[in-house]
Amino acid sequence: MKSLHALTIALSLSILTHAKNAPKSHEADVVVYVDTSGGVIAAIQAAKMGKSVILISPYGHPGGMTTSGLGWTDLGNIKILGGLSREFYHRIYKHYEKDEAWTWEKKSEFKNKGQGAPALDPQTELASTFEPSVAEAVFKAMLTERKVQIINGVLDLSKKADMDGKRIRSITLDCGTIVKGKMFIDCSYEGDLLPAANVSYTMGREANALYGEKGNGITGPLAKNQLRMSIDPYIEKGNPKSGLLPGVNPNMGGKVGDADHRLQAYCYRMVLTRVPENSVSIDKPADYNELEYEILFRSIEAGQQGGFFKTSPMPNHKTDSNNTGGISTDYIGMNYGDGWNWATLNHEERAKLANRHRNYQLGLVWTLQNHPRVPEKIRKSHADWGLPKDEFKDNGHWPYNLYIREARRMVSDVVMTEQHCRREIPVEDPIGLGAYTLDSHNTQRFVNDKGMVRNEGDIQSYLGGKPYAISYRSIVPRQGECENLLVPWALSASHIAFGSIRMEPVFMILGQSAATAAGIAIDNKTSVQQVSYGKLSKHLIADDQRLVAPDLLEK
Repeated sequence: MKSLHALTIALSLSILTHAKNAPKSHEADVVVYVDTSGGVIAAIQAAKMGKSVILISPYGHPGGMTTSGLGWTDLGNIKILGGLSREFYHRIYKHYEKDEAWTWEKKSEFKNKGQGAPALDPQTELASTFEPSVAEAVFKAMLTERKVQIINGVLDLSKKADMDGKRIRSITLDCGTIVKGKMFIDCSYEGDLLPAANVSYTMGREANALYGEKGNGITGPLAKNQLRMSIDPYIEKGNPKSGLLPGVNPNMGGKVGDADHRLQAYCYRMVLTRVPENSVSIDKPADYNELEYEILFRSIEAGQQGGFFKTSPMPNHKTDSNNTGGISTDYIGMNYGDGWNWATLNHEERAKLANRHRNYQLGLVWTLQNHPRVPEKIRKSHADWGLPKDEFKDNGHWPYNLYIREARRMVSDVVMTEQHCRREIPVEDPIGLGAYTLDSHNTQRFVNDKGMVRNEGDIQSYLGGKPYAISYRSIVPRQGECENLLVPWALSASHIAFGSIRMEPVFMILGQSAATAAGIAIDNKTSVQQVSYGKLSKHLIADDQRLVAPDLLEK
């Protein structure tokens, strides 16, 4: 697509343009880094508490994944929503009540299907399925109403935070701007303030033995989202000397249950449409490498006829197109390597890797639409998918945020584990609820003992829709570490527990709770570790945050 500009260029221009005009220093009571969905909600809550707030925005498009294509919301149980998260989804519901919201289809024609609840639910007046541009407009309106100050930029990853003992005094952005604050809330998907403030963290998968879990560590080649059994791993079929196909490891790298360094795969949540008047065709990427799709070709040869990506319906004939099956939009194994992963890269390196993910997915769709090795029936069934003209208009109609499913995770005095999520271990200081499946995407492809390619790392363990509590101590550094930092996304959790907690609605819930704690800490001149849970829970309940699972309240 000629109109699609590289994220590297867009981000660099944004930073450089802002650098020419920005003051050299900003200061506020609460500094929120980054304007992800949880970051937006944290900033709004801090403003509600009468605090001055700075929200730092890398792209100028608030909302993170919630405004970057993830319109098919991962809830688990809609009853976890309260406070500002509930207000957000309610405002989207009210938007779709208006006739003018339906530009490309009639509301009466919309199938109204969501995950576990109607997409637009008249009983709760909540929307769990929506267009990215609508979500962004709602977030912007909420920020404007609270007069939240937004500055563009990204953290200078080469510099530590300026510390006053165990408190962050200021952080420095790439453009040179210094941002000072009393409290800092890290709402980045990477957890970039953790190393900057010398806070303990981990990456990769813990061994099952570490926390007595069953679903952590190396999973082995499980059945879900798995490849067909007959896919040869070599560039030249049957010839090991020809080398392995891209992204295929020679072995699994350990035993089932062992720890490793690997991260679950990332992808963009593509937004597609079949409305000709609103569609931009998908061109072959300039760096297209046919070998990247050899596993796709071999899977088709083995009998795969469809299911190459999801087409979960959003209003106005658009999709949230996520990964599905053994070969799909996940760029498996491409977010880490020897001695590095996404989180350890600088911003330019991340942007380049994000572009590789984007071009892999565009190439996937182009291949399914055009490649002669794809049967005509499959090509025809995919031929009319394009990108919507009215989404992501300043980014070639492509989402802004790559789906960073996991990067750094803090290690604090409480580590949320599988047992917490299954309600086998009680949480004494709840600040919100989660409910989604224990979910990890595949982390690697490898050659099994039969000489075939297998996927490894996918685990989806259903929790029965029963909400579980999330500990306040899991979002603050351990005692003795940074005293004015809260971390509502890259929180203290094992890999598999994080696989449930990481969902966007929960991020918003924890963002509000983190900002509430920050406000109390400022008012009481104390550290985040010493915030009175009694005061915090009282404030959260007054703000309609849900702290106890509904089924437990009913007993």
